[in-house]
Amino acid sequence: MKAPQIHIVTLGVNDLSRARRFYEALGWKASSTSNENIVFLKGGSGVLALYGRTALAEDALAEDLPNGFSGVTLARNARSKAEVDAWFAEALAAGARAVKPPQEAFWGGYSSYIADPDGHLWEFAFNPYFVFDDHGNLALPD
Repeated sequence: MKAPQIHIVTLGVNDLSRARRFYEALGWKASSTSNENIVFLKGGSGVLALYGRTALAEDALAEDLPNGFSGVTLARNARSKAEVDAWFAEALAAGARAVKPPQEAFWGGYSSYIADPDGHLWEFAFNPYFVFDDHGNLALPD
């Protein structure tokens, strides 16, 4: 049996053009399959999609609740503390809001949090216990 995979993470956004500009400023590349209703951003082995928040809630038959902590964060793992610092600064320059500045973490690493223009939380972290494979993917032990 194949291991489960996450192929696409879709973020509901209030302004699709603004969200696209923000993520492109962070280095994500929009696919030619993107259109005026949805943006597909290529990143490693997965895809980040941006879709209108109201339309996404309607598609999921879910109530569109007010912004606030949703219990979900997205994360990028760095190879060094300096890389965390650089990503944090780059995100702020692109329009992110600082939530937690880069700092030593209780679990032995180094991490920070930003909120994108729609309030989605991203953690940028360096975990000295994680190893990356040759493709830049986390190589977690079995």
